[in-house]
Amino acid sequence: MSKSSPTESPEAATPGALPPELEAAWLNPFLAWLANERRYSAHTVRNYRHAFVDFFHWLSNSGLEAKPFDELTRREMRDYVVEAQRRYDRRTLHLHVSGLRSFFRYWVTRKRMLRNPLTGIPLPRLPKRLPKFLTESQMRSLLTGPQRLLENETISPEQCWRDRVIMELLYGAGLRVSELCQLRFSHLDSTGTTARVIGKGNKERICPLGEVGAAVLKRWRTDFVGPQSREAFILARKNGEAIKPREVQLLLKRYLALADLPADITPHKLRHSYATHLLNAGADLRLVQELLGHANLSTTQVYTHVSVARLKEVHRQAHPRS
Repeated sequence: MSKSSPTESPEAATPGALPPELEAAWLNPFLAWLANERRYSAHTVRNYRHAFVDFFHWLSNSGLEAKPFDELTRREMRDYVVEAQRRYDRRTLHLHVSGLRSFFRYWVTRKRMLRNPLTGIPLPRLPKRLPKFLTESQMRSLLTGPQRLLENETISPEQCWRDRVIMELLYGAGLRVSELCQLRFSHLDSTGTTARVIGKGNKERICPLGEVGAAVLKRWRTDFVGPQSREAFILARKNGEAIKPREVQLLLKRYLALADLPADITPHKLRHSYATHLLNAGADLRLVQELLGHANLSTTQVYTHVSVARLKEVHRQAHPRS
């Protein structure tokens, strides 16, 4: 059996599970590296795990479970992609293959595999999809939600200001929801107007909080949090643990309904809105890339398409020749 053989006992595989030796020797070290070294979110780590489990079950169903990973042929990998297309939409397929490519690259760099079997395997083209975002007027309506509920005595002052902090930092600083949840007081500068954020790939960036965001955070800290250790989470539960992204998602849905906005708007779409509004106002693309923490400019450029689409719409509505 080759050193890159996935498992010595394929018969151990059962639906929904992996052979224990495969999980311990191959999958768990990779997932630990993603979480601890690359600082990927728990959501991404879970998705990569699901991609690998799905792939291994396909290997088992195809009679390939005992074949070393780096001996899988181009034809076999193309068969996997074709079969997966019947079960997943194109975007999910791309995410699965991305996870598997990362898994194989990890073990190639550690000399446990000689080659990545997915190298050069074509995938179906993704449909072009522009990021969904809120207009500036929609954002203003959304951000006034906590104050409106406070005035109606529906929520307490503490909850009002906490919710304001959450939405102001998601939109005003362009934070990912995972970054927001993990933000500590020690990450703020001495003036409380910028935050040092550790993003994807363990990359650090400085995020201005915005005048309103900084003021709301100061009020929240002064009136409701009180003296805290510098290492305390800014948005903590009563037991001191960081709030969870799911809590933020549910909170946002409440204010979306209050503002009569689509329920499918997620915290990440507030980040889309942040980037789009910056570019619409004339911000430099590379500056926006730095603010968002994107490794590649091409990732940020999608927001220019949003801006151009908006310009075209304005032209269509206003120009007599359109």
